Amino acid sequence: MTTTDPTLAATVAELEVEASALDTADPLRHHRDAFVGAESSLVYFDGNSLGRPPRASVERLAAFARDEWGGRLIRGWDESWMELPFRIGDTIGHAVIGAAPGQTVVGDSTTVLLYKLVRAAFDAQHAADPARVEIVVDRDNFPTDRYLVDGIARERGGRVRWIDVDLSTGVTEEALRAAVGSSTAVVLLSHVAYRSGYLADAAAFTRIIHDAGALVVWDLCHSAGSVPVHADAWGFDLAVGCTYKYLNGGPGSPAFAYVAARHQDALAQPIQGWMGTADVFAMGAEYRPAEGMRRFLSGTPPIVGMIAMQDTLGLIEEAGIDAVRAKSIALTDFAVEVSDALLAPLGVSIASPRDAALRGGHITLSHPAMRAVTARLWTQDVIPDYRDPDGLRIGLSPLSTSFAETLAGLRAVRDALTARG
Repeated sequence: MTTTDPTLAATVAELEVEASALDTADPLRHHRDAFVGAESSLVYFDGNSLGRPPRASVERLAAFARDEWGGRLIRGWDESWMELPFRIGDTIGHAVIGAAPGQTVVGDSTTVLLYKLVRAAFDAQHAADPARVEIVVDRDNFPTDRYLVDGIARERGGRVRWIDVDLSTGVTEEALRAAVGSSTAVVLLSHVAYRSGYLADAAAFTRIIHDAGALVVWDLCHSAGSVPVHADAWGFDLAVGCTYKYLNGGPGSPAFAYVAARHQDALAQPIQGWMGTADVFAMGAEYRPAEGMRRFLSGTPPIVGMIAMQDTLGLIEEAGIDAVRAKSIALTDFAVEVSDALLAPLGVSIASPRDAALRGGHITLSHPAMRAVTARLWTQDVIPDYRDPDGLRIGLSPLSTSFAETLAGLRAVRDALTARG
């Protein structure tokens, strides 16, 4: 940014000093060096869509192909691969989502796992009480969540109960209470809203849903690895989260599913495959579900897709999810401060909660030109993403993003906005 405005120049200089001080004081700053590309001048604002790869994962993937896949071949299944979905699942459980062992497994895509759990919950609830025919979801939930709910309701003879929300925030307790009741079978909610970054009070919402006699499926895709989750303590029934955002599992890495131990024997997952049977290699004439989390698997686990996430899980275990959250709050608070100073005078508004207690790991900046601004920034190695309406979304991954990088990216946003004229 070059400017002849002395006031603006002074503001930028003050922000540069602040960013440097925040980076110096950051207890997690050394983790940034663990990620490929962090040393470059590229500004990455899309860690909430696809995280940077850890350097250790490059070697881990190469070693796996060379030594395990290449060296052990089919023996790998007996030696470790069959248990990998459960071993990594338990690591996610204790390091990321606050779950005791035996309740989390890595398996299919987010879409497939959400389908399995929402459908299983609906079927169980409806079988126990035929009056429970509604699936509740908000109109601003991620498209997959909304599409799945609509399809399951039609498939099972149910109906959808929609919650209207403010796009800059999310579902409120009052709106949720008004939506649930004696007809509710299951509620599907996102812990962090994909558009605004609004952070739901998952414990309070779960209590409201349980008071109505319903089950809840939590979508943790935008919170896992960025915001602390206490699935057991908060009374979750079911949850699904992806691993390619803040867990840095790589493009298309498989999602994880959480099923509280109290529900595991009662739920029948709808995609019956050989990997979910009681005796995988019996090749029996009839499907007999396994006990525990194995019953929620279907086909052969995507082992290669699970390899890379282990390194970020190790970093989160080392740092602690509370420290990760503290860094996330500091980054988004700084981004809001910079936006107020440099972008608000150009007509940019914050389309996310300003209160950090109500905000996850990303913020959305609103301006009519943001679609074009995003496209321009990508050509300059500044990588945010765009979400309608008029939203430039900034995802700040706490382990790999610095305050200086955050400031550099937002200065580039200002430059792109002023260059339009």
